[in-house]
This record gives sequence, C-alpha cells and structure tokens, in this order.
Amino acid sequence: MTQASYSLDGQVALITGSGSGLGRDMALRFAAAGAAIGVADLNLEGAEKVVAEIEAAGGRAMAIEMDVTNEEQVNQGVDALVAHFGAVDVLISNAGIQIIESIDKFEYTQWKKMLAIHLDGAFLTTKAVLKHMYKDNRGGSVIYMGSAHSHEASVLKAPYVTAKHGLLGLNRVLAKEGAAHNVRSNVICPGFVLTPLVEKQIPEQAQELGISEEAVVKDVMLKNTVNNEFTTLEDVSSAALFLATFPSNSLTGQSIVVSNGWHMH
Repeated sequence: MTQASYSLDGQVALITGSGSGLGRDMALRFAAAGAAIGVADLNLEGAEKVVAEIEAAGGRAMAIEMDVTNEEQVNQGVDALVAHFGAVDVLISNAGIQIIESIDKFEYTQWKKMLAIHLDGAFLTTKAVLKHMYKDNRGGSVIYMGSAHSHEASVLKAPYVTAKHGLLGLNRVLAKEGAAHNVRSNVICPGFVLTPLVEKQIPEQAQELGISEEAVVKDVMLKNTVNNEFTTLEDVSSAALFLATFPSNSLTGQSIVVSNGWHMH
C-alpha cells in the first residue's frame, strides 16, 4: 500500500490500546498517512512514548489515559481529543486482554472483566465518538478489532470468543443506525498476531494443554492457516487503513478476516 493512495490528511483518529502492540503499529501507520492521532491507553507512559515517536516523524498526536470500561474517562478523553484537534473522524476500538482458562474453572469476576474491556469498551467509545460524528452528519468510520474468533471458537477462551462474536452484532447495528449520519462501521478479524498478548498465551496454553510451546504454535495457533504463518502487524494495519480511507459508504457492516486463510467466509 502506498500512503498516497490511502491518505488521511486532515482527519483525526482515536485508537484505543495504542500504547503498545497492534494499536501502536496502527497509530504509527495512520499518522504516516496524515491523520492526527489520539493515542489512548490505560498505560499513559506507553501512550506518551508512541506520541513521541509520531511527533519525531513529523506527525501529530496526543496521549490520552483511558480505561475503556470507565464511561467518564472515555467521554473526557474523546472530548479532549476533539477540543485539541477539532474533530474525530475514525475510531479504532482495539483495547483488549486475554485470560486463558476452561469454562468450568473460569472465575466470574474474570469473565466480567473480559466482557467489560472488549464489549463495554467498544460500546462506550462508540457512543462517545458518535456525539461528534453525528453532529451535522459529519460522518466517520468506526473500526472494531475483532478476531478470527469472531467467527471461530477455541478451547480455553470462552469470554474472548463470546466478546469477539458480540462485536459483530454491535457493528451491524451501528452500520444500520449510522448510515443516516454518514457513519460506517466494520470489524477486522485477524488471526494470531505475534504481539505480547499472543506471546504470553504460548506458555500458558502449553501448560494448560500439557504440550510443548512449539506444539502450541504449530498444532494450535497455526494449524488451520493455509501457509503456517502468523498474521503480521502490517497485515492488520493495512486492513485498518483500507477501511478508514474507503472512498464511499458502501463498505459497512462487514467483517474483514485477515488470518492467512484460517477462517474463510
């Protein structure tokens, strides 16, 4: 992808969970394409480091400390972004965690924590940006970070799979409601990406399943891909940039699977 073909000049993007990993990569990529970035993360120090990277490359960004499950913090963060840069044109709801355990042993508090971050966080950030996107039908693009697990199930991931399936429903309703205000909505569904979140899962799954870490990678994570390869940060960021810069409102309510053929639909 050439940045010239996927320009975000003059636009403002809020990316949650962008202090590290996939969110950081998308923040850097969107900034290079011309967008001003709201780098929102629970870890303010991590967000500030990403802002420094963007500014060092000549881009514009601001750090926002944001717990996506805290409605007041979400609203204040979005309003601060709009006050600073004048608008919010793109939301990437990316903040997420993973907790590995079987259903029969899963603690209810941990279940609620997982759903709060992935689903409540998506709802709260969406509601907060829509106030600005709906004004005068300005419009915008909302992108949810789903997963191949939005379509597939895996053992030991009940709340994660449940939440990622739920994002499809939220996305489809927003596509219908937002259309009148020029807001479109889509979900990116990556396969396994070697982020700290996934790297942490390898030894956890090895212990839980009683197999080697190598076997977790080969026989669990990459088993159903067509090429035995992890999805890359660049793969997902490219899909996000494509959705954010799509030239019309015709591409909405969809899930784009970027999984090396793990899930096909």
